[in-house]
Order: sequence, then C-alpha cells, then structure tokens
Amino acid sequence: MTAFEQADSNLLIKTDNLCVIRQGVHILQNISLEIKKKDFITIIGPNGAGKSMLLKALMGFFKPDTGIIQRQKNIRIGYVPQRLYCDKTLPITAHQFMTLGNAFTQNQIQKIYQETKVDDFKHRYLFDLSGGQMQRVLLARALLNQPELLILDEPAQNLDISGQLSFYKLLDEIYQNRNLSILMVSHDLHMVMASTKQVICLFKHICCWGEPKEVTKNPQFIAMFGEDMAKMLAVYQHNHNHVHHHTEEFLHTGKCQHGHS
Repeated sequence: MTAFEQADSNLLIKTDNLCVIRQGVHILQNISLEIKKKDFITIIGPNGAGKSMLLKALMGFFKPDTGIIQRQKNIRIGYVPQRLYCDKTLPITAHQFMTLGNAFTQNQIQKIYQETKVDDFKHRYLFDLSGGQMQRVLLARALLNQPELLILDEPAQNLDISGQLSFYKLLDEIYQNRNLSILMVSHDLHMVMASTKQVICLFKHICCWGEPKEVTKNPQFIAMFGEDMAKMLAVYQHNHNHVHHHTEEFLHTGKCQHGHS
C-alpha cells in the first residue's frame, strides 16, 4: 500500500485492479474504485461476494495479490465491525472500553457520548448491553480519532427493525454533521437506498456502481436481487421523504460476464 504520489485534497483511497486470491480462487477481481471526501458509499452483494474482504484490504489488514491500493497520507480511519463478543468473565464497562489505550480527555469522550447517545448507559457492562447499544458504543469508539473515513461492516445486521432504523438515523446525523466520508457494507437495501449517495454492487468484481435510483434500474442489480426487489425499491425511493441534497455524477457501470443465481 502506498500514499498518493501527488497530493489530492479530495481523494482518500484509490484502488487499481485490486485482486485477492485464496487457494487459487479469486475472492476479489479487478477492483478499481475511488473514495473521496464527503462520500457516502454502500457496498451490497450476496454472501461470499467479497464485501468484507474488500474492506479489510482497504484498511491495510493485508496486501492484495495483485493491483494497487493508495491512501491519502496519514489518513484517519474509524472502523465499526459487525459485532463485538464480550464474555461475562470480562467485566468491562462501556466507558472503560472507550478509554482503553487512548489519551483523549474526558471532555472529548463526553461529547462523543452525547453525539452517539451512549451517555445513558456508559457505566453498564458491555455484556449487559443490547445489540443496538453495543453498536453505538462501537460507533463512538470509531469516532474518537476524528476519522476522515468511517468504515462499517454490516453494522445493523443483528438488530431488529427498530434498532436498524435508529442506528441508520444516527449514522445519517453523523454524516451530515461531520466532515467525513462513510464506506459501509450492508444487506439492508431499504435503508441503503434511503441514506447512501452511492451504491456498489459487488460479486467478486464491481458489477455496477452509481446513485441508488440509477443502480436499481441496472440489469446487473436486477440479476443480483431480482426484478421484484428492484421495483419495490423504486417505489420506496419515490415515496420516501428523506432526501440528501447532493447531485453526484453517475460514476461507473460495470458489465458482468456472468449471471447471479
């Protein structure tokens, strides 16, 4: 992984023909993408599509087998995993977890508690938190270093509908109020289409990429999720009152050379 050779104040991460191979099988193939400042990009796709693997590669957990990943020099990244398992034999409170291994002041931490609505349960043990509360704690921890890029891996996967709505509403507030970009993996298509600016359909390679209203019309999206889902999401977007006031150029439309069954 390298830093950009020339300073680009708007570009955070760029990949060129990134490939990840495991036991002779392409997990990711020819991934070329750009993540810019104030982007809100969601990656969708079936199980086994390589979504989490792509996030790990972008964060630098391992080097790709081929291709290039470039990141803005000294970029600050916050990460929210799908879940955090906490055994009852580890009696640690949310506040103790937040203060582990960092030098942030109590005032800085308190502001993030208020922003993420963690304040009411910050002194409860992690193992005693609900799924939604735990995800808020993980989100709060990810925001401590004032990230320029917030990466989330299916953050609402284990929450009920009410919890999903609450979490995505909070995430949208953070996006609107902070100067950061968001890259997220999600299966919650209705939430994705309501909140995100760009959608990447991934099945080992990028099948299609663009604004939600455009992606749902793409033949590769329809092949991946079905015509009924595409139509339902189109109606949902038409009736939804929540609108981001951004106009983004349609970025990319890939051509899949296979069907998605």
